[in-house]
Amino acid sequence: MTLDSGYLRGSIAAVHSVLRHSSCPENIFFHFIAAEFDSASPRILTRLVRSTFPSLNFKVYIFREDTVINLISSSIRQALENPLNYARNYLGDMLDSSISRVIYLDSDIVVVDDIHKLWNVTLTENRVIGAPEYCHANFTKYFTDEFWLDPLLSRVFGHRKPCYFNTGVMVMDLVRWREGNYRKRIENWMELQRKKRIYELGSLPPFLLVFAGNVEAIGHRWNQHGLGGDNVNGVCRSLHPGPVSLLHWSGKGKPWVRLDEKKPCPLDRLWEPYDLFKPQLVNGGGRGGITREQPWSFSSSILVGYSHDLL
Repeated sequence: MTLDSGYLRGSIAAVHSVLRHSSCPENIFFHFIAAEFDSASPRILTRLVRSTFPSLNFKVYIFREDTVINLISSSIRQALENPLNYARNYLGDMLDSSISRVIYLDSDIVVVDDIHKLWNVTLTENRVIGAPEYCHANFTKYFTDEFWLDPLLSRVFGHRKPCYFNTGVMVMDLVRWREGNYRKRIENWMELQRKKRIYELGSLPPFLLVFAGNVEAIGHRWNQHGLGGDNVNGVCRSLHPGPVSLLHWSGKGKPWVRLDEKKPCPLDRLWEPYDLFKPQLVNGGGRGGITREQPWSFSSSILVGYSHDLL
């Protein structure tokens, strides 16, 4: 997962949900990616995670934003241009070579099932990633007319049956990722995007260009996405039909923001039990003492008693 000041509250809730529903929380190791120049330094973020989850097995890696900053093009929503959104492209480089497999999760999710079930998904036929696919979605809308009208570009899908998938929940084989140099394949599309506008949606389309049609299909229950509404209005949405193992507030609206504004969507109440944010008022000084909330303060998780040992 990524870890930054803007989504810290979401990340903490996500970790809490994973631990709360895991059959073996002591076997889980979290790899957090923090931006080098975040307003909260990686050291501060590390301390906050440790104080909230004293027994958590984790490591924080520093992501150098200049790695990707010159490859990012403008998007339909400014938040999608955050360099940290592209950190997943570099997991194969940042994590130790002994790390052969990871589950990548966005920070605006809660898991309501045992994460080991997702971990045990088999990636068949040398597939590199697994994710829920949505083949009923209009795939063409993720790319511009300029892309589809260019016969050389659009034929990238000529021998595939591409389906939309959301990159906020992925099982990734990092051995195959490194061997196939998939980081560079994604970067090649980002470089082309800087010269020729072929998509509008930030970090998702390059993944679709490289992997769509060659993804290990995982049950939809593992990414009930879109709960944050669209990328413009963030309107309330309902669940997709079927069982639920993971709730994902992708889109503009975030549950912690709407709850604080006293304007929650009905499903935001499902996120609330995992929220460990603890508002604290401090004296702002001056006569009369103006008070304000500290930027980050979290209750210590109730799940602090499990072993430090890893399998």
